[in-house]
Amino acid sequence: PVFYVTCCLAKLHTGRLLFTDCHYEALMYTLLFFSSELASESNPSDHARAGTIFLSKSQTDVQDKRKSNHINHISHVSPGPLSKKYSSCSTIFIDDNTVSQPNLKSTIKCVTLAIYYHIKNRDSGRSLDIFDEKLHPLSREPVPEDYADVDPEHKLIYRFVRTLFSAAQLTAECAIVTLVYLERLLTYAELDICPANWKRIVLGAILLASKVWDDQAVWNVDYCQILKDITVEDMNEMERQFLELLQFNINVPASVYAKYYFDLRQLADDNNLNFPLEPLNNQRAQKLEAISRLCEDKYKDLSRASMRRSISADNLIGIRRSNAVLS
Repeated sequence: PVFYVTCCLAKLHTGRLLFTDCHYEALMYTLLFFSSELASESNPSDHARAGTIFLSKSQTDVQDKRKSNHINHISHVSPGPLSKKYSSCSTIFIDDNTVSQPNLKSTIKCVTLAIYYHIKNRDSGRSLDIFDEKLHPLSREPVPEDYADVDPEHKLIYRFVRTLFSAAQLTAECAIVTLVYLERLLTYAELDICPANWKRIVLGAILLASKVWDDQAVWNVDYCQILKDITVEDMNEMERQFLELLQFNINVPASVYAKYYFDLRQLADDNNLNFPLEPLNNQRAQKLEAISRLCEDKYKDLSRASMRRSISADNLIGIRRSNAVLS
């Protein structure tokens, strides 16, 4: 298609091609196809090669912190005791945070920190009425007059999300999917998460992620038990509009999930938000070995199944498998 479009444009420029309606329609469809492909590749919530938005928004603050630390180091100001543990020849420190089984508390801290940077370094204040906390309050307490101007602190965002996850017994993977849906909403609907709408946007993303990810989903009425003053009708309407704004695209590829996980770890490292490290002992070593053997057996079964599906009737004889020898 690219070669066809290039030839058509070249011949059209030289005037040696009679450009009919069929050619024009084919050209437009081809251009629209490639423009949609490029758009999907630039969307981090859909494509694994696109950089996450929250990590780019945090870079300005991270660079300022590094400059401040550099100035303090030059001024001979003591940075204080080291809070990060380092492995040595005698002791190896590892954490229990993996891409398949993230640590719940650490993951929520990272996700809420990403939301904090989204709010702090927002481009503008584009929003919709369904997410406006003043139009749709989550509690009976009156909303402050400056509710749309004062940025929430990271601790406030963490307490809000932590309360929902603890009461609904949601998993750490659900927190990562929540962040994927949040950035997908901001890019699809061209919105900004700001002080006036962050609670309802986060609530809508958690609501949707819990239903898509967890086998035993939390019902909307259950959230009404957590947030006492919100109605089921309001939750249903917010969920419906959230899905429409996402264009009903709730699929999260494994590559996108892994990218968000590792970018969250990078965000934690940039902000000195260390994961809990414990020394490697015999018990933990045996546990890691058992998990690795379980994964190895699982992948062997998957590879055998794929080989059985791919082998044709003409190649049933003479197929052998041998172990690789590393020298």
